[in-house]
Amino acid sequence: MSHPVPQGFRLAGVHCGIKSNAAKEDLTLIVTDKDSVAAGVYTQNLVVAASVTQNRAKTPCENFRVVVVNSGNANACTGERGAKDCREMTRLAAAAVGGSEGQALVMSTGIIGHFLPMEKVTNGIAAAAAKLGTNAEAFDSAVRGITTTDKFLKTASRSVEIGGQKIQITAMAKGAGMIGPNMATMLCVVMTDAALSASLAQELLTHAAELSFNCISVEGHTSTSDTALLLASGATGAAPTSDTDRAAFQQTLDEVCIELAKLIPTDGEGSTHLITLDVTGCATRADAHQIAKTVANSPLVKTAITGNDPNWGRIVSAAGYAGVAFDPNKVTLTINDMLIYESGMPTVYDAKRVSESMRDNHEVRLVLAFGEGAASVRFWASDLTVEYVNFNSDYST
Repeated sequence: MSHPVPQGFRLAGVHCGIKSNAAKEDLTLIVTDKDSVAAGVYTQNLVVAASVTQNRAKTPCENFRVVVVNSGNANACTGERGAKDCREMTRLAAAAVGGSEGQALVMSTGIIGHFLPMEKVTNGIAAAAAKLGTNAEAFDSAVRGITTTDKFLKTASRSVEIGGQKIQITAMAKGAGMIGPNMATMLCVVMTDAALSASLAQELLTHAAELSFNCISVEGHTSTSDTALLLASGATGAAPTSDTDRAAFQQTLDEVCIELAKLIPTDGEGSTHLITLDVTGCATRADAHQIAKTVANSPLVKTAITGNDPNWGRIVSAAGYAGVAFDPNKVTLTINDMLIYESGMPTVYDAKRVSESMRDNHEVRLVLAFGEGAASVRFWASDLTVEYVNFNSDYST
């Protein structure tokens, strides 16, 4: 589904030969008409792609012009040659839109440890630059160009009024496997025509990522390439300067990022369920997040959800080894709004009814409540299936 392209942006996606399937785009350009603001949040893995190293050094900034994205090759663990190829991508992309190398950002996703086919990349950048547009086909081709194992396109948009003027926020993301915060194995580009300073853009994106991309998991594996960018063209001239406008913009940005984040575990490789986990009643948000991440990443919890098994013991025990202190006698669990476990003990419940509820709904809702405080977090994860194992056992061969 296409979304409005914010003012001041042009984009395109092309097939240049990185992917073997000629019907699939594998290179995308996203361009601003003039110097713009860019902010970024990145993987917390110590092993990172060349694109992450380069982008970290450049963001936040106020002179951004273009981001070039390739899919099918992560350009990670490729040493000095990989770094050189990444720099060449920025030079080529910047030159194609009349900018300088320092105004270009790169995102790469795909298989790790392979060198980029730079002749194909060079041709792809030129081809994409010649196709830049703002219509539905330009947007959709750009989204397709950032995908790898995704089964569907992940897009979202909202508008918000700032100072009496309509501001557009439109975003795209990719990701289906190797997903585990911080962040997830994913790419995301959020475009807006609001006028933001670099420092404000960074604050806004960091806040949104904490509520969204840092609260998802497929299998808990943090990738080398994770990147989320917030790009602000400033084309409307409207800036969220008041507290009210800033809060409205932040809420809208949060909503866009959360919508995209949920689509990633929904599309988790081989998944049959989206797990929505609310952890409440913790002393701090960090405690709630740690418990949620531990439960969501448990293979025993995931496989129980796959089998529509309301196995409360796996969920409660996973919380117990999260490394967070709590009183086990104050723990309560519901599955799809049905009380399973209360005050440290299982309740009398209809296991068949709960199982059928899990079976009949793609989303399985878990609420794990503690008695330690008022902090909470919402976390999303996929279940774990035989199809996931089969897919990832021969991914590179």
